[in-house]
Amino acid sequence: MAYKIGLCYGDAIGPEITKATEVMLKAGAEKVGLDIETPVYLMGWEGIEKYNDPVPQITIDGLKTCDAWVFGPHDSAAYPKEFFERANPSGTMRHVFDLYSNARPAKVYPGVSPKKVKVDPASDIVIFRENSEGALPDRNKYRGWGEFMPTEDLVLSISVTSRKATVRLAHEAFKCAMKRKKHLTIVHKANIIQWAYGFFRSTIKENGAQYYPGVRIDDYHIDASTAHLVRHMQDFGVIIITNLFGDILSDLAGELTGSLELGAGINTNDHRCMAQAAHGSAPDIVTPTGLMLSGCMMFAWPATNRNDPKFAEAAKIMEKAVLDTMAACELTPDMNGTESTSSYAEKIAERIRKA
Repeated sequence: MAYKIGLCYGDAIGPEITKATEVMLKAGAEKVGLDIETPVYLMGWEGIEKYNDPVPQITIDGLKTCDAWVFGPHDSAAYPKEFFERANPSGTMRHVFDLYSNARPAKVYPGVSPKKVKVDPASDIVIFRENSEGALPDRNKYRGWGEFMPTEDLVLSISVTSRKATVRLAHEAFKCAMKRKKHLTIVHKANIIQWAYGFFRSTIKENGAQYYPGVRIDDYHIDASTAHLVRHMQDFGVIIITNLFGDILSDLAGELTGSLELGAGINTNDHRCMAQAAHGSAPDIVTPTGLMLSGCMMFAWPATNRNDPKFAEAAKIMEKAVLDTMAACELTPDMNGTESTSSYAEKIAERIRKA
C-alpha cells in the first residue's frame, strides 16, 4: 500500500527547508520499506500567482487525498491587502480540515545551547494547543469572522470554548501524558475569565478522572505558568492550553530551549496529520531542523492512527539521525555551523541509511 505524503513548499525559505525534509522522509521510508508518494501542492505566493489564492481549491482537494502532509512556512504578512481579511494559509488548513490539536514539543537539543536563560538539560515537554476555537477570530466560527466593529470606535471579539473541542483535545493530551511522565498541566485564566476557563479546566479534569486515572493533573494561571516555565521547565510533562495562550506559551518554550527555529509541531484531527514548524518564513533561518522534527512527529502519528508500526520505526530512525547530526555539530550557519541546508539534509539521510 502506498501512502500519500503531500508537500506544500510555501514562501521564502519554505521550498529550501521543505525539500530538505523530503530528503529525510524518503530516506526514512526507504530504510523501513514504506512505500510513499510525495505529491507537491501550491501554497503561498505560487498559489496567488497562478490561482489568485494562497491556498487554492486544487490544493485543498489534493490534500484531501493525502494521509498526511508537510506544510512549509508562508509569508502572509507580505501578501496583497485583499488577502488580509481572510485566514492565512495556516488558519485555512486548520479550519478546512478541522485540525483541532496542535502538539508542539520543546526540549534541549544536542549541539545547541539555550541562548537566553539557563534551562535544565532534562527539560522535555509537549504543549497541546487547542486549534479550532478560543480567541482567534479566523477559526472560531462555522461561518463568518469572530471579530466585528459596531462603530468605528469599538471592536468586539468573540472567544469560543466548547465541550466538544475541549474533550477531544484532552484525549490527545492525556494519551501523550500516559506515554511520558503521566503528568498533565492545565494552563488557563479561570481566576478572571471564570466561566470560559473554569469550564475548560473542569472539563479536562472530568475527562482525566473518567478515562486516565493514572495521570497526575495540576493547573496554573497563564501568567504564573510563564514564570514557572522559565524557572522550572523540567518540572512539566504535558501541557494542555487554549488556542491563543498556546501560541504564545509554545513559542516561549521553544525559545527557552534554544531557538524557535527548532520548534517542531503537528496539527491533527482523527484522520489526518499536518507537519508544520513553529517558525515562519524568516530569511535568517536556514536550518530545516524544526520542519524535519515535525516530519518525524508526522511519521510517528500513523503508527497509532493507521496501525502501521513501520512509521514508528522510521520516525525513531529519522529523529535519531537528526539529533546525532546536531550532536556532531554538523550544523547550518544560523546554528553556528558551516553546512548548507542541502548538505545538512544529506548528512542526516546518510545516517538514516547506515542505521
